[in-house]
Amino acid sequence: MYVMTESPDVSLLDQERYRLLVDAISDYAIYMLDPAGHVASWNAGAQRFKGYEAAEILGHHFSRFYTNEDRLARLPELALETATTDGRYESEGWRVRKDGTRFWAHAIIDPIWDRNGHLLGFAKVTRDLTERKKAEAELRLSEEKFQLLVNGVSDYALYMLDPEGHVSNWNAGAARIKGYTADEAIGRHFSHFYTEEDRRKGEPERNLDIARRTGRVEREGLRLRKDGTTFLAHVVIDTVRDETGQVLGFAKITRDITEKVEAQKALTKTREDLFQAQKMEAIGQLTGGIAHDFNNLLMAIMGSLEILRKRMPDDPSLLPLIDNAMQGAERGAALTQRMLAFSRRQELNMTPVDVPALVAGMKDFLERSLRSTMRIETEFSPALKSVLTDSVQLETALLNLVVNARDAMNEQGTVTIGALPHHVPDDSGKLRSGDYLRIFVRDTGEGMDPETVTLATTPFFTTKGVGKGTGLGLSMVQGLTEQSGGMIAIESVRGQGTTVSLYLPTIDKTDCPKEKAVATGNSEKIGDRPLTVLAVDDDALVLMNTTLMLEDLGHQVIEAYSGQEALSAMRRDDVRIDLVITDHSMPRMTGAELAAEIAVEWPGLPVVLATGYAELPEGSGNHLPRLPKPFSQQQLSEMIGTVTGTAG
Repeated sequence: MYVMTESPDVSLLDQERYRLLVDAISDYAIYMLDPAGHVASWNAGAQRFKGYEAAEILGHHFSRFYTNEDRLARLPELALETATTDGRYESEGWRVRKDGTRFWAHAIIDPIWDRNGHLLGFAKVTRDLTERKKAEAELRLSEEKFQLLVNGVSDYALYMLDPEGHVSNWNAGAARIKGYTADEAIGRHFSHFYTEEDRRKGEPERNLDIARRTGRVEREGLRLRKDGTTFLAHVVIDTVRDETGQVLGFAKITRDITEKVEAQKALTKTREDLFQAQKMEAIGQLTGGIAHDFNNLLMAIMGSLEILRKRMPDDPSLLPLIDNAMQGAERGAALTQRMLAFSRRQELNMTPVDVPALVAGMKDFLERSLRSTMRIETEFSPALKSVLTDSVQLETALLNLVVNARDAMNEQGTVTIGALPHHVPDDSGKLRSGDYLRIFVRDTGEGMDPETVTLATTPFFTTKGVGKGTGLGLSMVQGLTEQSGGMIAIESVRGQGTTVSLYLPTIDKTDCPKEKAVATGNSEKIGDRPLTVLAVDDDALVLMNTTLMLEDLGHQVIEAYSGQEALSAMRRDDVRIDLVITDHSMPRMTGAELAAEIAVEWPGLPVVLATGYAELPEGSGNHLPRLPKPFSQQQLSEMIGTVTGTAG
């Protein structure tokens, strides 16, 4: 800078004003240096920043404000040389106060020349930027920490997009989730991570447009990895703007939620399965209870009709009515058997069953169940193992499936019955690990939609017309398979037919449990040896019916309506009981509990359990002879012959 004067008076006045102005400034250190760098003036700001009084510093070289490192590097001398040659010197760096502490300074040095171009000295302006330096350092540290945080996140893809949607940075989570390194991803348009279908629909551009207009967009959808596989992503795009509102770019957060969604689906399915199991269990208990009570009613009806038919005159106009009533009651008994099979309360005679041989033996009967325009075929793998189940119930199940297949086809079609081995390696599914036989019945009918397949085994559900089905056929089949340790599976496509598969555990005949020895019974004719029979049942109709059948067989009957009443009758001195026939399900004392009391007090006395239930709890008289309700007079007679022959 040049010092120019117009007149002595004006120059002195300006100089005084200048001095007052400079001395009044406290935010800047403003002082003069002579050509050699010695301090020639000192204002209040310099005193505040550097800590020196004017008397302490005037005449001293300004290099004392520099650090030892800067002095060794001759930075003060270089600053004056630069100011002299370039006309100005400006820098930032550490400076030292009187007390030895440091502060960050911004310094400007301007040379002062006279009119003749002689160097008079230097004007030096210094500003304390320590707070700004500290703030910048803290900001930089914060940014570094934030960058480390962002880069350290591996569960989320965190990255920036420029205003056009190109990737501008890339964290470790993005590399892990999407498979691209930072070098591969940066500069690439983010639409590259969308599926081809989404790109055709313009989904990437639409998302950026929404983010521009609203500031944020959130979506879930399929995204592509580098290897071409897809994953389900939760995506958030936030718009980044400057203080003027100009879009600088977009912050994008992507999370792989595939496992979360799959886990939620699995949880939902588990809940649905649990609900279905609870519902089926409740229906099973209800159905089993209804079947038990219905058996008691059928017992009274069938027994009374049987006695009535024997005693009424041989009238052609009356006998068909009795026969029709008997057939209706027998159909009712068959229905209760299905209900008990569904509720898994039906007794199964578990034996090894050769499935191909069983099907061959009933093939003629199955063919008669089809229309003449339909045919039946078999497909059996060679050397199949036997299954452990009830052969009669399996025949009934196959007949049910064949009839269902017939009804699902029009006037013609093919029903295929077959079997093949099936191995389950672990217990992860509905079947326990082991070897099974998959018995299937396949038709070429109209098939079912997925909803109908789901409901097919539900009790009383049927697609047949009113009066053409009870809706218990498949439920019975399901009950049989589950009671046998297997499961039922249905595959069906609308218009392409249905395949119903029964998975039953296989068994070697040598491992099959031996059948219990059953007495052959008394060879003498009923009536040659009248017995005194104690009949026990809490249902008056059933008890009356049992008494009628026993008396018709020539036996003397004592009735009791409870276990306690039966024990009281047996303890009478004038009575000698030969046989006890008791219901099992009675209040306060079950038939099994009554039998246990009798075994203690009258050992060797035969006791027969008459029950509509077949699967009794452990210790509930499973060792006792059992007469299933509803029973006929012939069945009753055979049971009496068996147990009295064993006893006698």
